[in-house]
Amino acid sequence: MTTATETPARHAVRKVRLRGERSPLASVGLHLTLIVASVIAVFPVLWVLLTSLKPAKYATTTDFFRETTLVNYTNLIRDTEFLTWFANSAIIAGLSTVIGVFVAATTGYAVSRFRFPGKRGLMWTLLITQMFPVAVLIVPIYNIMASMGLLNQPAGLVITYLTISVPFCAWMMKGFFDTIPREIDESGEVDGLTPFGTFWRLILPLAKPGLAVTAFYSFITAWGEVAYASAFLVGDENLTLAGGLQKFVNQYGAQWGPMTAASVLIAIPAALVFLFAQKHLVTGMSAGAVKG
Repeated sequence: MTTATETPARHAVRKVRLRGERSPLASVGLHLTLIVASVIAVFPVLWVLLTSLKPAKYATTTDFFRETTLVNYTNLIRDTEFLTWFANSAIIAGLSTVIGVFVAATTGYAVSRFRFPGKRGLMWTLLITQMFPVAVLIVPIYNIMASMGLLNQPAGLVITYLTISVPFCAWMMKGFFDTIPREIDESGEVDGLTPFGTFWRLILPLAKPGLAVTAFYSFITAWGEVAYASAFLVGDENLTLAGGLQKFVNQYGAQWGPMTAASVLIAIPAALVFLFAQKHLVTGMSAGAVKG
């Protein structure tokens, strides 16, 4: 038997325990919302994947598992310049990522640690450049690249992508470096390291989360970009994946089979880069947003 003094105590403990719990109705609503959001997110990807496995005559139907075949993939690789487009995109995205990470990291470190004339103006410039849409920038950048003889060249597209990714990434890296104690820089000076030596040997190893976010953003910017790639490159041997996909669409219709197969293959490198960087993404983005 329980005493009269124990019963109110148990009720009080139960109320405290349940105070932070959701009601059944709220729990059901939350799970339904998550299920609906998951379906909305997964449905387009699943539709593209299943369409890529169907013959052309069933491409626009809902017969997803009828006559499943890999003919779209074999035809894509055998009858088109897909492998060339893939290689061009890999080279451009790789160079944009490596150069972008280095430039953004060094710029962010310089702005975070040093005082120099024009520092405030540089920081404002990094922000303002993010406000211009592609439609405004594509013509002047096109003219600049034409005057430099960089049209239809991978280098021209790499430089263009750096103008997109570096300002944002440099600002983010600046915020990340602000969270690293300055005492580490001072210890490097005591050990006789140059400023670049301190950055390279002491600070950079601590900035892996920020570098992962920068690399991911730079890669995705170059890998999936369409407007600049379509305007700056011509000829099947020079196209990237974004420009190559447009070959499957014309005024008379679309070749859904090879286009969906190409879309699936294009998504694989982006997914691999995301899986490689995902453990650092939340840490890097949140640290970069703490201090500006």
